[in-house]
Amino acid sequence: MQVNETLKDGLKRGYNVTITADELNAKVTEKLEEARPSVEMKGFRKGRVPMALLKKQFGPRLLGEAMQEAVDGAMSSHFEQTGDRPAMQPKVEMANRDWKEGDDVEVSLSYEALPDIPDLDASTLSLERLVVTADDDSVQETLQTLADNAKNYETKKGGKAAKGDQIVLDFEGKIDGEPFEGGKAEDFPLVLGSGSFIPGFEDQLIGAKKGETPDVTVNFPDDYQAPNLAGKEAVFSCTVKEVKKPVAAALDDELAKKYGAEDLDALKAQIAERLSAEYAQAARAVMKRNLLDRLDETISFELPPSLVDAEANQIAHQLWHEEHPDVQGHDHPQITPTDEHRKLAERRVRLGLLLAEVGRKAEIRVTDAEMTQAVMNQARQYPGQERQFFEFVQKNEQVRQQLQAPIFEDKVVDHIFAQADVTERSVTKDELKAAVDALDEDEAEAATA
Repeated sequence: MQVNETLKDGLKRGYNVTITADELNAKVTEKLEEARPSVEMKGFRKGRVPMALLKKQFGPRLLGEAMQEAVDGAMSSHFEQTGDRPAMQPKVEMANRDWKEGDDVEVSLSYEALPDIPDLDASTLSLERLVVTADDDSVQETLQTLADNAKNYETKKGGKAAKGDQIVLDFEGKIDGEPFEGGKAEDFPLVLGSGSFIPGFEDQLIGAKKGETPDVTVNFPDDYQAPNLAGKEAVFSCTVKEVKKPVAAALDDELAKKYGAEDLDALKAQIAERLSAEYAQAARAVMKRNLLDRLDETISFELPPSLVDAEANQIAHQLWHEEHPDVQGHDHPQITPTDEHRKLAERRVRLGLLLAEVGRKAEIRVTDAEMTQAVMNQARQYPGQERQFFEFVQKNEQVRQQLQAPIFEDKVVDHIFAQADVTERSVTKDELKAAVDALDEDEAEAATA
């Protein structure tokens, strides 16, 4: 095998690889020798068929396989000797397209090598972790929200229905005087202002009293899910059977039991624990962004153009579809990335390569248990089809990589946090929320710029 360099420009590499006919013939012979003991042929005992006959019978069939193995072996040997790691799948093409059996095989190999990435000394990084304590006021506020969600409705004697009240009513809808399917109900509990019905329906019932029989006239939206009703005017004959006012649940042990806690103190403890976890997660997101911003500003190296192009195209394509949600698939005009798309792509590629290198050197791995948990979390989005989703993931390497990538990134980030100089600063929950909101605004601006 001969390897001759044809291109070395930045990270771009090109080589001509020659695999001699003798090397190919030797590989075919090797494969035939391996299979020979089990080959049967008329006139010969099993395992005693002459090599010449084996080559005539099976040689052409094995030649393509031997050629592929030779090319793969040549590439593997080349990368081992040079230390190059391709940024994307190398491009391999036959150079002598008029090749015929007995000729040497000439292959052109081209790729972009991953750059040399500077070592990261995480101990030199100074980071700040925001700390929010789940105080009594926050716990009480959440507890009150739970009580509001668990509210009951009690009869509102002699009163008019107001927004937030619940009315119990019978109704029948008609279009042009004719009833339509799904337009009738009895003893239906409707909270005014909940937006459960067609726009305008609930508003016309505000002020109604028990025993009244108002007619409610509404127009179905043009995009209503039932085409036979879309855009049409309907009149609902209603009978108000009861008007109820909301009554918040008492903050007691009974409320706690509704939410699965033993008593009110236990529920408060659960709320405090959940709030602390939410605050810590939000604070981690802020610290992670600050870390990535710092790395992006201070560490620089040459980026493989192919990776940047691919990322920029993906960003532009994704944003285009977000702006045109009605367009499904890829039947749309050519989408050209902007300078801002490329700038964002360069940041993502740079940080991705850097974190991957830190993780490689630290021998960070995503465990089978972590992958299983990630697949289970994703499978919950497909109730009743969890098994099919598991099988789909098992057969799809790209999906597994998509699930694995964020887990790996978070483990690398935690590895850096553990080595960095991290100081803590106590803030209020409003200050933490403002910091998180700032992250979202930055992402939106970067994406739409």
